[in-house]
Amino acid sequence: MPTASSLLAAVRTRGRRVAGRLVHRGWTWVQGVGAVSNQSPGPYRFRELGDGTKLAFPLGTVFNEQWITIGPFSIIGERVTISAGFVPGLDLGDEPIVRIGGGCVIGRGSHLVGHQSITLGDDVWTGPFVYITDTAHSYHDTELPIGKQWPRNEPVEIGSGSWIGTGAVILPGAKLGRNVVVAAGSVVRGEVPDFAVVAGAPAKVVRSWSEVEGWQPPFRHEPPTALPGDLTADQLRELIGWDLRLPGEGS
Repeated sequence: MPTASSLLAAVRTRGRRVAGRLVHRGWTWVQGVGAVSNQSPGPYRFRELGDGTKLAFPLGTVFNEQWITIGPFSIIGERVTISAGFVPGLDLGDEPIVRIGGGCVIGRGSHLVGHQSITLGDDVWTGPFVYITDTAHSYHDTELPIGKQWPRNEPVEIGSGSWIGTGAVILPGAKLGRNVVVAAGSVVRGEVPDFAVVAGAPAKVVRSWSEVEGWQPPFRHEPPTALPGDLTADQLRELIGWDLRLPGEGS
């Protein structure tokens, strides 16, 4: 015969399970409603927010979005900070400060802090907690706290098709070419040529490609097998189990 205490414990356990399901369902609903797109912009008024692009909820710090453009079919992860200028409410002129291309994926917890110019080409993907900035504190004056000294700005460019690994830092003045790989935890400054892999702090080129020599040093493994060129969209969906239809496409 169950005791009163065991019955009470069972009721409490069941109650926690029900409450847990409700909390998770509620949070999923909140995430869906809170996500930002051009169809549901919430309080934000971006200079450009392309079709199919979504900023996941909860967002990080976003301000002066009138000087931020994001191309179509990009995914901005949770708690990503994208800011233009020093503080909200500034008039930053006619040109955008932060430009994110189409098909980009920005990992959760990343920061894009633009004061002069940050440009990401199309199909730039990052891991989580990447920091990209075009400004750095000056420390020339030994009598003044560094945080109060006027910063130094230099434009940042990241070429189309590049991949930025988890925890990497892209410093002011960095100019990355096309299809550049930045290893996790790297600190990048200066110019990086097309089709290069950089690693370290400061980052250095550890692998590069040329038409004459191909990849140097050579890979130690074979590249993945490419999908057949005549593969249809329906066959691809069936193969990988994802619904790859673009927004607005029928079933």
